[in-house]
Amino acid sequence: MAFDFKKEYKEFYMPSDKPSMVEVPPFNYIAVRGRGNPNDEDGEYKKAINLLYGIAYTIKMSHKSGYRIDGYFEYVVPPLEGFWWQNGIDGIDYRHKEDFNWITVIRLPDFVTEEDFNWAVKEATRKKKMDFSKAEYLHYEEGLCVQCMHIGNYDDEPATVKLMDDFMRQKGYVPDFSESRLHHEIYLSDPRKADLTKLKTVIRHPVRKENE
Repeated sequence: MAFDFKKEYKEFYMPSDKPSMVEVPPFNYIAVRGRGNPNDEDGEYKKAINLLYGIAYTIKMSHKSGYRIDGYFEYVVPPLEGFWWQNGIDGIDYRHKEDFNWITVIRLPDFVTEEDFNWAVKEATRKKKMDFSKAEYLHYEEGLCVQCMHIGNYDDEPATVKLMDDFMRQKGYVPDFSESRLHHEIYLSDPRKADLTKLKTVIRHPVRKENE
């Protein structure tokens, strides 16, 4: 049976719908950076997702192409994720999606090196006749965070974020947003297919001890 990151690492992908603390180790990702409202039909975000999946499946199917990756094993492509920020504010202002900066990502298995990633970019470009030059190999370390499973429409996330803020402060922590520590979402549901009131999204925020 193919390795499924969601099932094997439930502490990172399947938290409770009540806030909790988590220490997130470094992971490697396929990443595409951009700006703007993710709901724009012809916007950068939807084009970026096509690039991510093009490379993700090229790597997943590499063993059938003749390219060999050391340590490769069969796996399920991990879920889509995103790091989000807006200039000049901490956290997210959901009322102004046009101001979003984002890095949309898909986690890479640990056996995928940057050399393997570069091969996949070239191979996807050759096979799909698309420009994958915006994709990058991203090493990202989140560290200590508060997280919670949000169930429902993306526009209703502020209520879950408030629960997270209240929880962290009760525990003696405060938000720790910076250029390298960002609002993070992991998308466990496909909004094109699922009931929007039942969408599952992991929300994760960086934190630090209040007096540090």
